[in-house]
Amino acid sequence: MNKNKSKNKADTKKTKKRGKKIMTVLLVIISVIITINLISLFVNQVFFSKELDGIEPYGKLVEIDGGKMHIYSMGNGEKTIVLLPGMGVPLSSADFGPLMRELSKEYTVVCAEYFGYGFSDTTDIPRTNENYTRELREALSLAGFAAPYILMSHSASGIYSEYYATKYPNEVSAIIMLDTTSSVKEYVKVPKILGTMGNIQQAIGLGRLFNPIIVSSLGINKKNGYTAKEIEDFKKFYNHIYNNATNDQLFRFAENIREIMEMDFPNEVPVLKIIASKQNPGTEEDYHTNHIAKLGENTKLITLEGTHFIYHMAVTEIVKETISFLELDAR
Repeated sequence: MNKNKSKNKADTKKTKKRGKKIMTVLLVIISVIITINLISLFVNQVFFSKELDGIEPYGKLVEIDGGKMHIYSMGNGEKTIVLLPGMGVPLSSADFGPLMRELSKEYTVVCAEYFGYGFSDTTDIPRTNENYTRELREALSLAGFAAPYILMSHSASGIYSEYYATKYPNEVSAIIMLDTTSSVKEYVKVPKILGTMGNIQQAIGLGRLFNPIIVSSLGINKKNGYTAKEIEDFKKFYNHIYNNATNDQLFRFAENIREIMEMDFPNEVPVLKIIASKQNPGTEEDYHTNHIAKLGENTKLITLEGTHFIYHMAVTEIVKETISFLELDAR
């Protein structure tokens, strides 16, 4: 009996020692992680907090609701194409560079950077469909561009372009959608904590280690027609993507889609929807075809070889399809 008690005590001591060693190792690991993050936070705030200050806007800044909105244009064609970026694109004036240069040979091409993105200021005004549309209309007018416009939207901006055309059909002569979000399926509302986590990660600056790899994987390189300045500027802006406006856009996107789902799209506005051959995992086969049915009979759907950021590597094909579609619509 005494032998069993002694053995149990010995086992208990061993277990406690093992537990203390594990706790010590965990505390050391946690301490190292905290130290690395604190060092990274210090370096990021001291050496990189003002890295965007020396970069001049590509276009002009117009004042909307007390903030500055960036409008960048090329070309002087009779028809005006307005490029609207997808969610999370940090510098669309650089991102759309190669596409703008090719389109500007035939059209006036305008890139509008929403509040929170690129050279535009951030804002605390809710990122609703109505506010996006109102700000865009005012900014284009102040920059000297008159409706009607051809809206060329990518990804999430497909929702905003649908809203614009539904509310002001006389101001939209056509919409060209580049692998846009479809307004036929509800999205799960994103919790606000994700934005907070993004802000923390950005403040720490650890994303700087991976951002160049992400930018390269997107196809933003000289081979696809980007200038050295566009590539470098895009990388820098990628380090500053999280703010009040971009976080609110993500948070409200599900309800913005829901609002469009309940609206009837105007049949008189022609739509060309270009989708990428390589769809995101989980995208249903009828995701885009159901969308086309909603937009009406004055809509055309084509598929181009590429991924979601189709305009990074299929500029020639997009321009060709755009010219063909707009010429056909004009007849």
